[in-house]
Amino acid sequence: MSEKILILDFGGQYTQLIARRVRELNVYCEIHPFNHYPQIDETIKGIILSGSPCSVLDEGAPDLDILALENRPILGICYGAQLLASKHGGKVTPSAHREYGRANLTKIDSHFELLKEVDSGSQIWMSHGDTITDLPKDLIPIASTESIPVAAYKVQDRPIYGIQFHPEVTHTLQGKEVLRNFVVHICGTQQDWTSEIFAESTIKDLKDRLGDDKVVLGLSGGVDSSVAATLIHRAIGNNLYCIFVDNGLLRKNEFDLVLESYKGLGLNVTGVDASPKFYAALKGIVEPEKKRKAIGKVFIDVFDEEAHKIEDVKWLGQGTIYPDVIESVSVKGPSVTIKSHHNVGGLPEKMKLKVVEPLNTLFKDEVRNVGRSLGIPDQILGRHPFPGPGLGIRILSDITPEKVTILQEVDHIFVEGLKAHGLYDDVWQAAAILLPVQSVGVMGDERTYENVIALRAVASLDGMTADWCHLPYEFLGDVSNQIINKVKGVNRVVYDISSKPPATIEWE
Repeated sequence: MSEKILILDFGGQYTQLIARRVRELNVYCEIHPFNHYPQIDETIKGIILSGSPCSVLDEGAPDLDILALENRPILGICYGAQLLASKHGGKVTPSAHREYGRANLTKIDSHFELLKEVDSGSQIWMSHGDTITDLPKDLIPIASTESIPVAAYKVQDRPIYGIQFHPEVTHTLQGKEVLRNFVVHICGTQQDWTSEIFAESTIKDLKDRLGDDKVVLGLSGGVDSSVAATLIHRAIGNNLYCIFVDNGLLRKNEFDLVLESYKGLGLNVTGVDASPKFYAALKGIVEPEKKRKAIGKVFIDVFDEEAHKIEDVKWLGQGTIYPDVIESVSVKGPSVTIKSHHNVGGLPEKMKLKVVEPLNTLFKDEVRNVGRSLGIPDQILGRHPFPGPGLGIRILSDITPEKVTILQEVDHIFVEGLKAHGLYDDVWQAAAILLPVQSVGVMGDERTYENVIALRAVASLDGMTADWCHLPYEFLGDVSNQIINKVKGVNRVVYDISSKPPATIEWE
């Protein structure tokens, strides 16, 4: 990449949103932990300091020698602004009341580049327990709110700013203007990072890196592995070997449908039905993380066995995307690991292969845009995300073939119903969950005691945050009736109305 914005993560809940907003401006950016970031070179045009759940007043709070970075434009957001102010000799004190929610900017000094075209009274979003109460002479206040005197400030004669509010969330109505002012006008970026440029440069880099080497890649039928495979295929052609493993936990008829969908892409794909091996390894396991690890281990063994049938393979291709990387990193301060990702570990160690991950800097919607620029069919790009462990983490108990069959039928009714009613493209991800609960029901003249199904549908941009979908009652009623009437073993359907955070998209 010729230029980038560096985002230093202090553990803020909105850090990934900052990156999303910067990339929406066609500017490349990277998130790095505050205590482990790359060397500052000429490619870094500016630095953003994220928020944090910590207080700068806490003993052992995340700390950084910000003054050593001030040869670049800097924007401190919330905690980042407080840390920057304190490093310059400003005073940060506990707020009388934690400020969380909407506020309005007043006393805006729009002479300064950061707040140009931001209206007086503009709505912003606050989330902080401390307040900047006093600024030294070299820090100039440039905006306030009714409750805090310093909502934004600038370091005198330097392109360094701090803001107490969060411009990255949609509740800050002119947040995009604030970020554009910093990233484009203050940092001077070219706004030339597009999906077409990414695809072109990535294919060139892959050609240079891989040469005549062979690459093996595990396809899932999903967006990420499909786009990764297409990029590598464009670079090295038939030296890419793809393997699609049926773990017995796929959606109904998915194994055959996925293999069929790849025929038109010219990919060299081998399909392997290993369902019995996965069922055997999962027998009696209930704990979610143990399920993931069991599924991951068998996948590694099966994939390794198939890969060894190909001579002289040197690389393992993976469809890892940026949220996988972010959620799999745990350091003091930034976001802790939420769950293990089977696609970011295990295989390279066992197979002794070098890893190539062409998508590991992209969010999901960016991957789709790259796929469109490559001409990948919408039937692949438009598919909802599906977890690597498949239905294994949507059965909240031990896994049996009978339970998988029940859930496959339920899932099929739900997903096909979304398509039939024109709702599929409005949903980021849809799932049916088989609960470890039986409930009393009546069917005909008989009393039943059968399984409960939870349906889940969420809207999201990249999976980092998500809101539950307000599907029409008529649709939910119709789907519920179909499931109960057509799927033996189910007599009750509920709908999940939890958002992420605090809930995750999957139940396990």
